Amino acid sequence: MTTKTYETTPARRVAFLGLGVMGYPMAGHLVGAGHQVTVYNRTATKSIAWCADYAGAAGQKEAVRYAETPCLAVQGADLVFCCVGNDDDLRSVVLGPDGALAGMQAGAVLVDHTTASANVARELYAKAKVLGLNFVDAPVSGGQAGAQNGQLTVMCGGDQSAFDAAQAVAMAYSKAFTFLGESGAGQLAKMVNQICIAGLVQGLSEAIAFGEKAGLDMNQVLDVIGKGAAQSWQMDNRGKTMVANKFDFGFAVDWMRKDLGLVLDEARRNGARLPVTALVDQFYADVQQMGGRRWDTSSLIKRLK
Repeated sequence: MTTKTYETTPARRVAFLGLGVMGYPMAGHLVGAGHQVTVYNRTATKSIAWCADYAGAAGQKEAVRYAETPCLAVQGADLVFCCVGNDDDLRSVVLGPDGALAGMQAGAVLVDHTTASANVARELYAKAKVLGLNFVDAPVSGGQAGAQNGQLTVMCGGDQSAFDAAQAVAMAYSKAFTFLGESGAGQLAKMVNQICIAGLVQGLSEAIAFGEKAGLDMNQVLDVIGKGAAQSWQMDNRGKTMVANKFDFGFAVDWMRKDLGLVLDEARRNGARLPVTALVDQFYADVQQMGGRRWDTSSLIKRLK
């Protein structure tokens, strides 16, 4: 549970599809903000556990419920939120007779927090439009801790009107929920985010490994350089844990490789040159071979020690 203070917004009937490490607390924040929430998860036991966890926070059991299909979960909802694993997972919960689009009421908005391709975002946006529905691609940054604390940064693409309809409710788990342009813009912005992270973590890994080889007290060095131009979120939050050889802080190497695969695919389409990103992607492949598939992304340093 969280101690986040929620802004007062009118209670809405919403659905949340996907209760993984991100979706589980995100859906919980919607309950905390006073909304009626119906959830769906591929494994129903997770939905049952979520309802048990958050029924007390809702103050009334009828404010939280679960459904056996996405189509049933979204019925009567003004807003539908989704956070699953990849393009195929997204299509499986959105399309088909049991999918979200089959059950949404006219004018409803589906906000997708999956980190997926810009192509699937545009595909689902078009399919929603044909049905008189709305689709916003809205990948998030901030990791598991951001989801738990309700402090995610959300990058959105789609129609301004659909974004406006969702923003106030989505602030239950966000610190920033920003409109960036037409369908696919959110996913492309998330790719920019992951390019930045990949380069920063590799640079930080090399710096720490170099300093240790040079015999420096790297905790002390990080304190000093963290007050200057080298400062970054990665340094502030992962530098000392990298020194301590701890890599259990959420966003896993497997997930980063999936994201970088999306980045490199898009770069092949648009002609962008990403030599550092391509190299770091292969370094993450090395970490996977070392048994680090579930280590967090700062484990790049393990290759250098």
